[in-house]
Amino acid sequence: MTKSARLAAIGVAAFAVLAAACSSNDNSGGSGGVSGQVKVSGSSTVLPISQLVAEQFYEQNPDVQISVDGPGTTDGFVLFCKGETAISDASRQIEDEEVAACKKGGVNYVELGIGYDGITVMTSTNNEAVNCLSKADLYALIGPESEGFDNWSDANALDKELGGDGAFPNAPLDLVGPGQESGTWGSFIELALKDIAEQRQQPDDTTRPDYQTSANDNVIIQGIEGSDSSLGWVGFAYAEQNASNLKILGVSPAEDASGEGSSDCVTPSRDTISDQSYPLSRTLYIYVNTQMAKDDAAVQGFVDYYMTDVGIKQAVEQVGYVDLPDAKIQESQQTWSDAESGM
Repeated sequence: MTKSARLAAIGVAAFAVLAAACSSNDNSGGSGGVSGQVKVSGSSTVLPISQLVAEQFYEQNPDVQISVDGPGTTDGFVLFCKGETAISDASRQIEDEEVAACKKGGVNYVELGIGYDGITVMTSTNNEAVNCLSKADLYALIGPESEGFDNWSDANALDKELGGDGAFPNAPLDLVGPGQESGTWGSFIELALKDIAEQRQQPDDTTRPDYQTSANDNVIIQGIEGSDSSLGWVGFAYAEQNASNLKILGVSPAEDASGEGSSDCVTPSRDTISDQSYPLSRTLYIYVNTQMAKDDAAVQGFVDYYMTDVGIKQAVEQVGYVDLPDAKIQESQQTWSDAESGM
């Protein structure tokens, strides 16, 4: 089975898990293990991992009702901090205003790292003019000062000002990527745009607003495929499974807005994401409502399962992301163990 088919199958299986669980009137736990309800929401990037863990956990615990969806990290935290979900998938760390919202909502939580991802920048396979982009290039094309740039070449003057080559092609700039509901949107700003925006005294918490956005990574992929001069970005697993239909671009780890620093391009791969040499590498997380875990054995059991090698290592690898180093895995497992001890 291809990776693309596998991810599609996981989504179907996760829906079947919920449907089958909800159709059962027996809440005794039976011989299969615990019973109860687990609601997971948040990042579309983390979604395939949690779906696969849910599928596997349900096979051993058929009396557990499990729902998993992926409206985006930001939207997921809104639900989580209202106490509407037990677990929030996140492709970035929780932000200050979300911490305050959880405090206001009386939600105590624990943060658990589960894997690595590399935000992957892509264009069409027909775009022969672009192979590598520096952070200065990305800022010139996608940053807050690029609003209104309809052609790649519109960014040339700004790119030169930032220390780039200013040699973008004369072709329509068909830009598609995540929107503000997505943790990938926020992580991209943090990793690729923020430092340059701060140096230039520009808004450091946003991209240009005038591009096609979607909370669905597959829709972004389709948008990139649909134009010969496209530009967009998604999580590594979604890019890798469509690599034959897209052109994955290298990213130069230039150190500042002037373009000074390493000019060597790094392409996202399991190795470059794992050792963090790929400049747009990031950690993926789940956040667990500790009171819900205390009150519902299904939630606690689900996270217990997630923290085993079957979840935090094998499931992460199986859906196409990069597992954490052993020391980081042990750190997450210990963090969860300590949280359980305090319940």
